[in-house]
Amino acid sequence: MNLMKSLIPAAAIVALPQMGLAQEATPGEAAQHTQYIFTTLLFLMAGFLVFFMAAGFAMLEGGLVRSKNVAMQMIKNIALFSIAAIMYWLVGFNTMYPGDFNGFFALGGPTVLDAVGVAPADAALDYASIGSDFFFQLVFVAATASIVSGAVAERIKLWPFLVFVIVLTGILYPISGSWKWGGGWLDAMGFSDFAGSTVVHSVGGWAALAGCLILGPRIGKYKDGKVHPMPGSNLALATLGTFILWLGWFGFNGGSQLAMGTVGDVSDVSRIFANTNMAAAAGAVAALIMTQLLYKKPDLTMVLNGALAGLVSITAEPLAPTLFGALWIGAVGGIIVVFAVPMLDKFKIDDVVGAIPVHLFAGIWGTIAVIFYGEANLGTQLLGIAAYGVFTFVGAAILWTILKATVGIRVSEEDEINGLDMAELGMEAYPEFSKG
Repeated sequence: MNLMKSLIPAAAIVALPQMGLAQEATPGEAAQHTQYIFTTLLFLMAGFLVFFMAAGFAMLEGGLVRSKNVAMQMIKNIALFSIAAIMYWLVGFNTMYPGDFNGFFALGGPTVLDAVGVAPADAALDYASIGSDFFFQLVFVAATASIVSGAVAERIKLWPFLVFVIVLTGILYPISGSWKWGGGWLDAMGFSDFAGSTVVHSVGGWAALAGCLILGPRIGKYKDGKVHPMPGSNLALATLGTFILWLGWFGFNGGSQLAMGTVGDVSDVSRIFANTNMAAAAGAVAALIMTQLLYKKPDLTMVLNGALAGLVSITAEPLAPTLFGALWIGAVGGIIVVFAVPMLDKFKIDDVVGAIPVHLFAGIWGTIAVIFYGEANLGTQLLGIAAYGVFTFVGAAILWTILKATVGIRVSEEDEINGLDMAELGMEAYPEFSKG
């Protein structure tokens, strides 16, 4: 295209539309259109990377639960993403981004996309298309629901869980998300969370913690004062899920630059990619070393969660740190997981996949770590952590309690022993291995 244009006299440029080529814009218009186009492209590319994290969560959970519950985790994950997509269109997106807003809550209506073939004069040329922005934000809310799914696995009923997802994705997450990303009160105070260590991950962790406490542990997990391990069905699948999540995180953090129309923006996205990768690697290595030192043998599940904790830790500020900064921030996240998992067991909090240590504890750490490189102060960061914690934990606890008192949230003892695949779905993920 550039070569063809160079061979055409300037006076003939106006005739290019008849040749099937776009009419040349003025320099100012061209720059503005380029920013709009490339930022929209960034949202779409980052969005489908984050969407693929849904597969990562499904594989991770499918590998860490016992074989009798794998199909249940698969249906929960595809259902929760689909519900999140509908709820975020219906009320979530416009609740989270209500326009001029600096308060606590503004209920929005359904999302309306740009018109087909929208003209430049009618497009948000200073930002991106509505469709790309909506899609990019949508896949974040689905990730929040996936965090809860793994923590409460192997003993929760399907439909009450999905009712919880409706409220979490349509109301709880959008309201709290508006406080920072929607220009609300925490944003006005200077609270900093670049891609969601607190806004996304801690919110999912707090909701998961409330669910685990109200649901109770699995049968036989804590017996006679001892913790009885319940190994997952397929650690190869769990490892695949971790790598998929690691891949998707490049979209999660890189897309949160929210702009790709300048040299500086593109360079920053590449910096975010490098820091994100370093934090994950450091989290995995830290967990690998710590489990060797503590247990005399490395623990694969801890290493997997160490990588994820490193990713969560860097998510609050993946741009500003140096590579060394990303390394030590991620390493601390990996160490947190190694100590937090047995700590939860001491309190008899049964988190099947380690979602609470990874997403809540490492999310809190990552939000605090912003003060070392980003423009934030400790008091404001702690206030934001507390605000999200209180709102989400209390809201989720009330909802879990209502569901427990009305329709019940836990399967019967017999169904839990036999497995949720047959009890809730009437099918098995691995039927050839069934006793029948």
